[in-house]
Amino acid sequence: MPGTVLDSHALLALLRDEPGADLVRGLLENAAEKDLSLHMTEVNYAEVQYIVRRREGDAAWLAIAQELQAAPIEFHPVTRSLADVAAGYKARHKLSLADAFAAALAKEKKAELVTGDPEFKALEKEKEITVAWLKDPK
Repeated sequence: MPGTVLDSHALLALLRDEPGADLVRGLLENAAEKDLSLHMTEVNYAEVQYIVRRREGDAAWLAIAQELQAAPIEFHPVTRSLADVAAGYKARHKLSLADAFAAALAKEKKAELVTGDPEFKALEKEKEITVAWLKDPK
């Protein structure tokens, strides 16, 4: 069974109860029930952290960080091979560095990337990665 990678957009959608939150919630519940892990890079974790801290404050982030410790998400550190793939994506496509790392992890894990960020359309179109969209990417 292929794995699932969450990008920052997916986790933020859940935290803010935005479109696609139900899909992410369902993935987390399913992973917990079946003792599986969802995957996310530490780079995407950092992106979620700085966005929450900037918009909602440190206290909000501390509460979320505690919840994430119990979540069935495996956070992956940056390796040289992951960085090489991410750098290649960043060099060839218009996407953020954090998004490039999410895509690189999805490719490495042969996993589906869950996102609502339209920056991934080009990678999906070129069949670099498989994307599960939280909402229709316009």
